[in-house]
Amino acid sequence: MFKHILVPTDGSPLSTETAKRAIAFAAEAGARVTFFYAKPEYPVAFYGEGALIDPTTPEKFAEMADQQAREILGKCEQLAQAANVPCAALAVTSDIPYEAIIEGAKTANCDLIFMASHGRRGFSGLLLGSETQKVLTHSNIPVLVYR
Repeated sequence: MFKHILVPTDGSPLSTETAKRAIAFAAEAGARVTFFYAKPEYPVAFYGEGALIDPTTPEKFAEMADQQAREILGKCEQLAQAANVPCAALAVTSDIPYEAIIEGAKTANCDLIFMASHGRRGFSGLLLGSETQKVLTHSNIPVLVYR
């Protein structure tokens, strides 16, 4: 039924377990997987009359975010390759992860989003993480939530 699955990941233990389960699901369904990571935007914080100065330049921050994305996505790709499941990786810069996830699924032509019930940000909903809840309520693509 499903042939191309988007698997958002943030590198957390639950996210890694979700990737493993998504890989098993894809293997059973004969599907391929695209792992997705939303890189954070460069933080700009102002407090009171003065700005909080971060010694990291936007370029250096982007370089560190790219490296983190490669590491996180690379681990997922290794898991998929070990299971002989075709895979790809997609990373975009966004401070609104749920929108980036939905757009990533559309861009990659995925027919299912397979995601963890919550991520690093913890619970902001009663049972589901805020990003998962937002994907569920805003996506036209089916969403499978793994707990």
